[in-house]
Amino acid sequence: MRLLFITDTHIRGNTPKNRKDNFPETIETKLNEVKQIIRKYNIDYVLHGGDLFDRPDVSISIASNFSKILNSFGVPIYIISGNHDVYGHNPDTVSRSILGLLDALDVVRLIREGEVIYLNKDGIKVQLTGQPYVYNIDHEGYRSNYIVDEISEEVDYSIHMVHGMLLNRPFIEGIPYTLIDDIKSTKADITLCGHYHSGFGIIKVDDKYFVNPGSLVRITNSLSEINRIPKVAIIELEDTIDIKLINLETALDGNEILDRREIENHIFKSEMLFDFKQTIDRVINFEKLEINEILLEVSNAEGVSEEVKKEALRRISNSQMKNLGDEL
Repeated sequence: MRLLFITDTHIRGNTPKNRKDNFPETIETKLNEVKQIIRKYNIDYVLHGGDLFDRPDVSISIASNFSKILNSFGVPIYIISGNHDVYGHNPDTVSRSILGLLDALDVVRLIREGEVIYLNKDGIKVQLTGQPYVYNIDHEGYRSNYIVDEISEEVDYSIHMVHGMLLNRPFIEGIPYTLIDDIKSTKADITLCGHYHSGFGIIKVDDKYFVNPGSLVRITNSLSEINRIPKVAIIELEDTIDIKLINLETALDGNEILDRREIENHIFKSEMLFDFKQTIDRVINFEKLEINEILLEVSNAEGVSEEVKKEALRRISNSQMKNLGDEL
């Protein structure tokens, strides 16, 4: 059995200010290369680690165009929802999103929390599970989101996909994350992760594999992203597990498509967000902040009860959906 894993495609209809190319055309080119890789390596299944779209309500024209490309893969696509795919960091709203529509139309197969799927090919049986992004996924005490406790005796391998900040080493103070060492007790043979765009490649711990090839696209303007080459992961399951990363040949040099002049603006913006909690009452242009940045600050706020956080996120998601044209 051969599987291809990609993550964080962030399909959108316009170009982020950090990039100098035509972003929708670039994504289309990369996904068409993925299609060629699928054929070259005789891939049986595609797995997607979340954030298929950059927002839950991309235009119908964009959804239609990229649905055709995904259909052309010719193999089943299993996916979990990321924070950009849903409203208010709430996976329960996915049915009202474009990702939910593609699932209903059988363009992709959405894996919901707690669901177990079995894949069979050439005598190999795989247990596939997934954990969509939830606002507290990387807060201490929620490591179970990453851990598989039960594996059917009838399967040969277990794969678990998570959209969360799984890392191989400590990260920036103030941003919740989960270390591989924190979840190495999982019974899953392979843990596939998205959300962290830079990725950490392939890490093997106690005969278990933890994989994040990085985002298929480069949106964040940083020196590390300029130097990074987008990749896909190929997983071959027979008597043993073999995983390798493949660079995308269509990915241009970072200096060609990322505007270095925006790096200082990016740093300034990050500093502003770090002070968000302390200055919220004095922010004049609150409504102009990116909604996902606001959601991140609400999710990470200290000294606020879980009940208050959940209610705040519920109200934000309802506000996002209020103009969709039908009742909630």
